[in-house]
Amino acid sequence: MRKVAVIGMGNVGAAVAHQLVVGGYADELYLYDKNEAKVKADALDFEDSMDNLPFNVNITVNDYDALKDVEVIVSAMGNIRLLDVPNPDRFAELKHNRVQVEEVGAKIKASGFHGVLVDITNPCDAICQIYKETTGLPYEKVIGTGTLLDSARLHRAVGKFFGVHPKAVKGYSLGEHGDSQFVAWSTVKVLEQPIAELAKEKNIDLNAVDEETRQGGFTVFYGKKYTNYGIAAAAVRLVHAVLSDSKEQMPVSNYREEYHSYLSYPAIVGREGIVKQCKLDLTEEELQKLQHSADTILSKAQAK
Repeated sequence: MRKVAVIGMGNVGAAVAHQLVVGGYADELYLYDKNEAKVKADALDFEDSMDNLPFNVNITVNDYDALKDVEVIVSAMGNIRLLDVPNPDRFAELKHNRVQVEEVGAKIKASGFHGVLVDITNPCDAICQIYKETTGLPYEKVIGTGTLLDSARLHRAVGKFFGVHPKAVKGYSLGEHGDSQFVAWSTVKVLEQPIAELAKEKNIDLNAVDEETRQGGFTVFYGKKYTNYGIAAAAVRLVHAVLSDSKEQMPVSNYREEYHSYLSYPAIVGREGIVKQCKLDLTEEELQKLQHSADTILSKAQAK
């Protein structure tokens, strides 16, 4: 019996729940939101879809005691309106979200939950640390979607420039899920060929690819005032990796002792959460950028 919970049923949480339902990823789905009318409406709407789906999902609303037996919790709380300002900063949500996360984290701990917590709530890396502290879960069982979405945006952008499907692209955006993240170009390959070599052959400016990667999220956000489908797909991929014990390598936010912080770096994800942390052969410049990103996360989290 695959049991999954989604806490926060805004645009992102609803998209996550929808993908879990229509994709048949869960047998039991637990939905939580302070707006009880909204979460009950979502639950009924999902139940109305069951007759036209090839499988069934049982849905429960706002029962925190039930978290004891849940395998994966997805945290999708937030206040996206705080980012709808000129020059937005992901840490703008920290003050608001910290209060919500501490409250929910206490309820998760009280329930006896011992599964894996997947965090979408921003600022992702700082919130992961707060969840770790408030729930008492071990580091390996608190994971952030981190740059899993940003790496997907990278693959889309590279695919656009080189005329290939995103799945033909490998490589990572690393560090903070925020302004200090960076593309580790030494890790990027197109059709198994290092991108630097291929870019030279095709006379493609990697700075333009980098700009396309960075602007993708802003284009979506300013077009509809939120992002949801891409991040939901990333979260559901993580949920599936845990439930299926796939031991898949992904650039997710995980606690790195050498940086004293959560940040995005490839790790193997399975039933126990972070099964193994990977080691990349980064350039000196990339290592400096990663350190800068870690320093940024820590300084902003402390300042707020």
